[in-house]
Amino acid sequence: MRKEELPMATVSKRIGDEDFWVFYDGNDKLHGSRFSPRLASKDKDLLVSSQGSQVDASALEGKVVGLYFSANWYPLCQQFTQVLASVYAHLKERGAPFEIVFVSADENMEAFNSYRATMPWLAIPFSNLNPKKNLNRKYNIEGIPSLIILQPWDEEDELVRYDGVDLVYRYGARAFPFTKEKLKLLEDEEEEKHERQTLVNLLTNHSRDYLLANSSPKRVTVASLVGKTVGLYFSAQWCLPGLKFTPKLITVYHNIKQSLVNEQDQDFEIVLVSSDRDQSLFDLYYSSMPWLALPFGDPTIKNLTKYFDVQGIPCLVIIGPDGKTLTKQGRMLINLHLEKAYPFTQKQLESLEKQMEEEAKSFPRTESHEGHPHQLTLVTQGSGGGPFICCMCDEQGSGWAYLCLECGYEVHPRCVKAVSKHDSGS
Repeated sequence: MRKEELPMATVSKRIGDEDFWVFYDGNDKLHGSRFSPRLASKDKDLLVSSQGSQVDASALEGKVVGLYFSANWYPLCQQFTQVLASVYAHLKERGAPFEIVFVSADENMEAFNSYRATMPWLAIPFSNLNPKKNLNRKYNIEGIPSLIILQPWDEEDELVRYDGVDLVYRYGARAFPFTKEKLKLLEDEEEEKHERQTLVNLLTNHSRDYLLANSSPKRVTVASLVGKTVGLYFSAQWCLPGLKFTPKLITVYHNIKQSLVNEQDQDFEIVLVSSDRDQSLFDLYYSSMPWLALPFGDPTIKNLTKYFDVQGIPCLVIIGPDGKTLTKQGRMLINLHLEKAYPFTQKQLESLEKQMEEEAKSFPRTESHEGHPHQLTLVTQGSGGGPFICCMCDEQGSGWAYLCLECGYEVHPRCVKAVSKHDSGS
């Protein structure tokens, strides 16, 4: 029977104490799949469980399956594994027909075993190379972590989702079973939530209506920020890019505040949303900052991280005076424009882009740069530029840049340390 002939529907069904969307054919059974041939080699049709026991690949029949391409040597994989494990446990506790298969990119058996020990799901044995190679090739895996979602009735891979990592970060267990219908529902709910967004409902909870301050008074009510432009600064003391960006942000913060001294209807504030791992590190990091902060370990921190889909720090989300999100690219805008980025509105950013276009007319088309052996070429988004990480200051950039066409070295125009051809030995 072909897929289109199956009497299949996606319906809401209660599993445990939560509603999930499942695939219903009128007989309360899930259709089988063809996962076994995808995961087994000619003479090995077994997977390995988290306890080390062998499991036949046929155990995946009738389940939504996530192929998890990951490796222990990559910090982002380790970070996502913890998130995925929590989602997996949540779904399994409620009886959801869901399974994950780890497809390892580890370098040796010891690393594989060590990493697999942190995972509660199945894995392709480390020595079983052919299925891993075939799956990497079949799903064109170019980066990790990667979570490929397969549906149990989708024999022709027409409904494969390649964005499983993003979906888990964004929705958690609510994304199950990762169907188009369920995700559309979640997107609609999220859009409605953002439309109702206010600063107060973002930053308060049932037990706290205040933020911390380093100056007197030591507590400031969230309500006092209403009507201001507010930056939510996701960072942590252990984050090296954050340690580099924070001093720049402090300078920009002071400059913006100074420029608004005589403005009665405008103000700017920043709130630290910390992911520090203990109170002492939070205290150490926050003590250097002139702005406000959510208390260490406050549950609102995790809610905000998921709500704004923050997958890497430092990240600066800008909230406008009306309580709505202006941009999640505050860090990049600060790097590009410093205090001129304020008030981060579309009108201001368009004005700055036009200003950059005018300034770029006077830039040399090529430049010799101190410490780099090749000539750099001026590029913009329309001529090979676009978002990049500056090789000099390690910060984000966009639009105009000087790019080495030979090796990809790229820097902000302001970071170029020009040398004459004579000085460079050319």
